[in-house]
Amino acid sequence: MNITGGIYNRQKIAAPDESITRPTLSKIRMSVFNMLSSLTGFEDKSFLDMFAGSGIMGLEAISRGFGSLVSIEKNKRAYNIIKSNFSKYEKHHDIKLLYGDSLKIAPKSGKKFDVIYIDPPYFSGVYESSLAAIKDISNDIAILEHVTDVEIPPYFEIIKQKKYGEKFVTFLRYNNIRS
Repeated sequence: MNITGGIYNRQKIAAPDESITRPTLSKIRMSVFNMLSSLTGFEDKSFLDMFAGSGIMGLEAISRGFGSLVSIEKNKRAYNIIKSNFSKYEKHHDIKLLYGDSLKIAPKSGKKFDVIYIDPPYFSGVYESSLAAIKDISNDIAILEHVTDVEIPPYFEIIKQKKYGEKFVTFLRYNNIRS
């Protein structure tokens, strides 16, 4: 798997076995960051990848100019591969990799994030829980990659949605309403 844009364009990264994770396809990654660039700048912005898998979305963010990255992964084998992938970049960038359940870790991070990427295992039923978990740490945009309908809480509004085969990528803007 290769990074698709930015200063690390075309650099290879290792991916966990597909029985463990489902890496986001390169065409979708490119599209996500192209759409995201039309919504916000990247410089000095923070990026949270809640279900890191291979770590590719976070590395795409860093490659394209995000100022900081936090990735969370609870599968130990995937975590170890991400740790190895990140080791090439963490000397030059503000990168943190956390091990554990993102639904518990993210709300306790003590940090607000400008962009939060949510791509849990499909059919896991944690989309709504993920959005609730980030309610108090979202500064601006949340991005969902999903195949089923997701009930969007009132503190987020849909600003863009694109379909790729069976998958949807939905961009949400945090609207600062507490419920």
